[in-house]
Amino acid sequence: MMKVETSRLTMESPAKTLPIISPLLVLISAPSGGGKTTLCQQLLIARPQMARAVTCTTRSPRPGERDGVDYFFLDADAFLKRLQAGNFLEHATVYGNSYGTLKGEVLGKLRQGKDVLLNVDVQGAATIRQRAEEDPELKRALVSVFLTPPSLEVLEERLRRRGTDTQAAIQKRLGVARQEIAQWKNFDYLLISSTISEDLRRLQAIVESEKMRPSRVQAPEF
Repeated sequence: MMKVETSRLTMESPAKTLPIISPLLVLISAPSGGGKTTLCQQLLIARPQMARAVTCTTRSPRPGERDGVDYFFLDADAFLKRLQAGNFLEHATVYGNSYGTLKGEVLGKLRQGKDVLLNVDVQGAATIRQRAEEDPELKRALVSVFLTPPSLEVLEERLRRRGTDTQAAIQKRLGVARQEIAQWKNFDYLLISSTISEDLRRLQAIVESEKMRPSRVQAPEF
């Protein structure tokens, strides 16, 4: 008799509905050498379910970079064709090279329910914020974070350690960095860089809190 009653209770219990959480488009920007690439790599390791948006560029691959993984490496003509076709969510020219984020790359992953990580420069971030104001799907998903070193001296040291730029190029990047850092107020969050582990902890806190906003999550039915 006890088995029958238990079975009946199980059959009559309504199935619980899991909370529905809208995916995030986490946009991270920083001055050149500010550490955003390293931070993005760490975030993807910590959150393997998050997808990285691969951007296009006309610059040459750096040692170890792979086409379709780090960037889509295009020549100038191929980039122009995509631009004229309206394929880019944003595009910009930085230090003589073109960069662009494919609209289909971002929206396709969001529509699969994946959180998307986008690493762009300040110019690209401004364009995406503008596009988001015109597109409800992007606006609901977008969270923008600006990462900055604690001082220009720290940034200069990082650029020197990287060993990929001449002295003249470093000075040029520092001049641009001053202008880029001045744009921090246009982002949702300002993250002043500390250690890699601390930067990651704070960025994860941002992601978790944004996923709990009522505009992005629906409570389960009881």
